[in-house]
Amino acid sequence: MRYVSTRDNSKEYSFEDVFIKGLADDGGLYVPTSLKKFSSDELSELKKLNYNDLSTEIINQFSSDFISKDDLSSLIKKSYSTFREKEVVKISNIGDLKLLELFHGPTLAFKDVAMQFIGNLYEYYLSKNDKKINIVVATSGDTGAAAIDAIKGKSNLNIFVLHPNNRISPVQRKLMTTVEDENVFNIAIDGNFDDCQNIVKQMFSDLDFSKSINMSGVNSINWARIIAQAVYYFYTYFKLNVDKPISFSVPTGNFGDVFAGYLPKQMGLPIDKLIVATNENDILHRAILNGDYVSKKVKETLSPSMDIQLASNFERLIYYVNNSNSEITSNIMKKVKKNEYRIEKSNLDIIQKDFVSESCDEDETLEIIKENFEKNSIILDPHTAVGVGAANKLNLNDCVVLSTAHPCKFPAATDNAINKHEELPKELQYVHGKEENFQLLKNDKEAVKNFVKSKL
Repeated sequence: MRYVSTRDNSKEYSFEDVFIKGLADDGGLYVPTSLKKFSSDELSELKKLNYNDLSTEIINQFSSDFISKDDLSSLIKKSYSTFREKEVVKISNIGDLKLLELFHGPTLAFKDVAMQFIGNLYEYYLSKNDKKINIVVATSGDTGAAAIDAIKGKSNLNIFVLHPNNRISPVQRKLMTTVEDENVFNIAIDGNFDDCQNIVKQMFSDLDFSKSINMSGVNSINWARIIAQAVYYFYTYFKLNVDKPISFSVPTGNFGDVFAGYLPKQMGLPIDKLIVATNENDILHRAILNGDYVSKKVKETLSPSMDIQLASNFERLIYYVNNSNSEITSNIMKKVKKNEYRIEKSNLDIIQKDFVSESCDEDETLEIIKENFEKNSIILDPHTAVGVGAANKLNLNDCVVLSTAHPCKFPAATDNAINKHEELPKELQYVHGKEENFQLLKNDKEAVKNFVKSKL
């Protein structure tokens, strides 16, 4: 399979290019030139597989020029051996809805599903190449911890994680800042997540710098993350054993996880609607509802991983709804940068065939946590609560809510809602007593660049 940039599709790239670089030199995101469309018979065969083997079959569609199927299978088994669930994810009931529990990995968030795989994929690449890679990543809370756990201690890899200072939960921060491995560096930025993400994008666009340090990225913009996350949509549909399309409600900030659901739908999986569930930072809800993709000031909420106004992965959807026209996409992204983009009616009609959206404010989120604890004896993290709230508002049949994080990571929200919180699993409780280590930097690309260079 070959890949192109959303902003210039005149040049094709290999999976190795796409995985290692993460972001295209022109600032665009990588997408495949074509997609495999599974027949009903092929889907029936995939249905028979366990999670690891299913992952192998799906990911192999995108990476066969980079890694053999046998090596991929071994790498996947290694990646998911650290999960508390044998089948990696778990499906449970919550009233009339289903919950897809994605938080059984080492850092208690859905990001682990992709990150454990990516960490081992880097190791595989470096075993065959005499190079050293420096990973730079922005996080709204969970990505950083998952990436650090996947990369820590690995040879010829450094990881630099930027998080917004005082804008993530203490547990999220401690899972990053208490890691002692010498290849791990935490940076707190005086700003919000969008500021962190912009710095990382600017560093990638500074080609002299990014090439000089062999810079790579593992944010949700990295295609390898998208394909690893796409697997659990396939798995869930097969496990539910239904003969009709189902919908998924996805707590959404950067549009990566919900785009990972769009991918299987394009590949033939019977998905009805993808619900884009947002908190008060509702730019994606407004965009899908009426085309309003104009960002506002980021609000701090109880669901900090969704406190985002510019969703990077939305660019991939823009590319597809504009018939894979990279020139149009590039021009649109210039408007996005100027905060001047509204989605045309023709494009909005296309988007609304696959996506619907809803948002929940803070009071609604707390009420959802309270209600589900009282009715179902289930403690929801605030992001999952937003997903449940969106699903209930839209009242779609056969709906699965992605439960993206363990509630113990957000005690402030659950204490507020039900005066109760889950404790960290025993194997992670050590973070409470350990010293944190991070560097506070101003919201400035050059300051971050200088810090990175000082550690190499």
